[in-house]
Amino acid sequence: MELALKRPIAFFDLETTGLNVAKDRIVEISIYKINPNGTEEVKTWLLNPDYPISEEASSIHGYTNEDVANYPTFKRVAKDIRDFLENCDLAGFNSIKFDIPLLVEEFLRAEVDFDVRTRKLIDVQNIFMKMEQRTLKAAYRFYLDKDLKDAHSAAADAKATYEILKAQLDRYKDTEYTDFKGNTSKPVVNDMEELHKFSSHHRNADLMGQIIINDEGMEVINFGKHKGKTVEEIFAKEPSYYNWMMNADFPLYTKKLITTIKLRMGLNKK
Repeated sequence: MELALKRPIAFFDLETTGLNVAKDRIVEISIYKINPNGTEEVKTWLLNPDYPISEEASSIHGYTNEDVANYPTFKRVAKDIRDFLENCDLAGFNSIKFDIPLLVEEFLRAEVDFDVRTRKLIDVQNIFMKMEQRTLKAAYRFYLDKDLKDAHSAAADAKATYEILKAQLDRYKDTEYTDFKGNTSKPVVNDMEELHKFSSHHRNADLMGQIIINDEGMEVINFGKHKGKTVEEIFAKEPSYYNWMMNADFPLYTKKLITTIKLRMGLNKK
C-alpha cells in the first residue's frame, strides 16, 4: 500500500558513536525522502563525530575514528540536513526513543533551529512491537519475506524501514488492536496523523519520554521518585530539583523544556 501523504515524509537512520542520547554523536545519517507526488530522494552524510566511537558501536556499523577523521562534523552540514528535512514528517525504526532525540541534540549543539513539534513522528518499530514484537531484520523477513542485505548500513536500513511501513499498512488495514490501557480500536493506518498517534506510547513533552503530557495538558515527570507528579508541582515544592536536572545527564532538549517551564512559572532561572 502506498503512503497517503499530505507533505513529504523522511525515513532516516543513524549510525552513532554509542547509545547515550545526551553524549553520543552521529557518525552517519541517511535520509530516504518520499514526496506526496511519489518521487523519492536519498541523501547520506558520513561525519566526523568529534567524539570517540565506542568499540560496541564500531563492531556494529564498522566505522572507526580513523575512518571518519577527514569527514565534516555535523555542525558543518547541519543546515544542509535541516534544509533537506524542510516540511518533512519523520519516520524510522526506534526513532522516537533514539534517532529523533539524538538528531535534535546534534542540531541544538550546532545552534541550528529544528522544530519537531509541528512534525508527525512515525516509529515503525513501535507499530511492529505492538503487532509482532521483533527486530528490524526480522521485521523485513516477516513483512517482505526476504532477507535484509547490508543490515546496519544506514542507507539500507532507512530504505528497509520505508518498505516495512508500506507492508504494515497492507497487513493491518482491517486489524483491531488492544492498546496498553486495554482499549480496543481499529487504527486508520494510512494517515500520517493516525500513524503519529499510533507510534507513541505517551504524549511526550520531551523527546525521550522522561517528561510526558497528562490528560490536563500538564508536563509530568515520568521517571524516578517523582514519577506521576507535574513538573510545576515539583519545582514549586523542591526548587533544587531543577538544578539537579540541569547538572545531570539529561539531553539538552529536556533541559531546554524544564527551563521553559520554570520561566513560565515566573521563577528565577537560577
